[in-house]
Amino acid sequence: MNARMTHPVAVLPDALKALVALSSAAETGTVPTTTHKLVHLRASQINGCGVCVDMHARELRHLGESDERIVGVAAWRDTPYFTDAERAALALAEAATRLADRPDPVPDAVWDAAADHFDEKELAGLLVSIAAINAWNRLNAATRQIAGAAWAG
Repeated sequence: MNARMTHPVAVLPDALKALVALSSAAETGTVPTTTHKLVHLRASQINGCGVCVDMHARELRHLGESDERIVGVAAWRDTPYFTDAERAALALAEAATRLADRPDPVPDAVWDAAADHFDEKELAGLLVSIAAINAWNRLNAATRQIAGAAWAG
């Protein structure tokens, strides 16, 4: 497997700075880092981004997460490993990643469950985090970047 091109953020360093700043801004609030990384892993699975699936699974392991939780992200609804708040964040990540899959991209039930667990600032952080990982996923998948590359976002 070979990448189609040099990673776009290596070609456009200002894009790297912008995406890193966006990701950093998303994670400055009170949403646990683990929740952000679970959301990143789930969106990356949906988008088929091998670079980010690999990276975020490794980050979760480094944060002390169990293999059951890391592997269970792909089937989070059917495993007992996640809190209600994490489940709400994962559902929000799925809906906000799969925007074209339903007439109402983020159904009220998904939004309300997230709002039950996260305040407005935390929701803002989660949404920006979801948007940022989707941007990374699209860059990586479109250019067929290789998991483990040093530049990976």
